[in-house]
Amino acid sequence: MKRQTTFLKATLLVLALPVLGLSVIGFPMLLMNITKNDWQLAWVMYGIVALLYGTAVAYFLALYQALKLLNYINHNVAFSSASVTALKKIKWNAFTITFLYVISMPLLYMIAEYDDAPGIIIIGVALGGAAFVVGVFATLLQYLLTSAIDMKTENDLTV
Repeated sequence: MKRQTTFLKATLLVLALPVLGLSVIGFPMLLMNITKNDWQLAWVMYGIVALLYGTAVAYFLALYQALKLLNYINHNVAFSSASVTALKKIKWNAFTITFLYVISMPLLYMIAEYDDAPGIIIIGVALGGAAFVVGVFATLLQYLLTSAIDMKTENDLTV
């Protein structure tokens, strides 16, 4: 089991690197480009970059909770309240990302209208929808894990 969880930990690291790169290099470069050019909708881009940083924070918090969940699996305490708590935090981080993308839709619409690029809205909907699916899946796993813990506790008491 340790080999599979090590592989999943490495996958989490690979998933974190592009977002870290965007947060450290990409978003500041975008902000510098906005300040260099006298763009009419610069205030909209500042809002979008702030929302992207909020999304990155929630994303890293969810990845950290997934890493903790994998550590619980390694230590054979996967069926514990700590695992349920980690899933609950993953769920709320995913729903936070969805909420951030939903509230950014008017800003994305303004940029799509200005640049005549409707694909921006589709990207926002896709990213928000993906985060929503992760949140629903984490909710389902949280419910199943809680049920399994309850059954295990009930079985331990009957024996």
